[in-house]
Amino acid sequence: MEKLKREKEVVGIYISGHPLDDYKKEMEFFCNTGLSSLKDLHGLVNRDLTFCGVISDVQHRITKTNKGWGMFTVEDYEDSFEFRLFNEDYLKFRHFLVPNSFIHCKIKIKEGWIDKKTGKPTDPRINFMAMQQLQDLMASSAKKLTIQFHISEVVENRVEWLKDVIETHKGDHQLFFNLVDHEEKISLNMPSRLKKVNVTNELLDLLDEQGINYGVN
Repeated sequence: MEKLKREKEVVGIYISGHPLDDYKKEMEFFCNTGLSSLKDLHGLVNRDLTFCGVISDVQHRITKTNKGWGMFTVEDYEDSFEFRLFNEDYLKFRHFLVPNSFIHCKIKIKEGWIDKKTGKPTDPRINFMAMQQLQDLMASSAKKLTIQFHISEVVENRVEWLKDVIETHKGDHQLFFNLVDHEEKISLNMPSRLKKVNVTNELLDLLDEQGINYGVN
């Protein structure tokens, strides 16, 4: 991370890779927006959004009434966004505000406060619902792994390989199989009654190497 940070500081871009490259699976399955979408909140009112990124800057401040608040910038692949936390939200989440750390956030976009002078709402506001370290996300949020096979792919050597992989990655997450036949328009979902797995990036990388389709939720 320090090497990437120095690259960004010197040339303005990441050369060796992006800090989020190790978390592509988390972004695919547990994020529903990117930071660029937060540039205009008016179309997002009442939406629940999840995003992740790397914290590039943090400032802890004190109000005139001696209350703490925080301002922090998060970067993802495409954009960056500056957030502010006040009052109870700041007290609740300030321990996550560490430069160069990776976070996953759940937010809700709410209507702005009513301006007493005009009677009209101000700009929409961001309400933080949850925040956690991105490296903990897969373990805390993954509940089920669904492995998809086309009926033609169900051959003995692939089934044996999959049995070995599942045995090696035992855990508490539910395991489902989805058998499909596009020509016959058949899709059959089957839960595994005897096997459960530990959904990790290592397991998902193995499935990727074999070209096996899957979903995590």
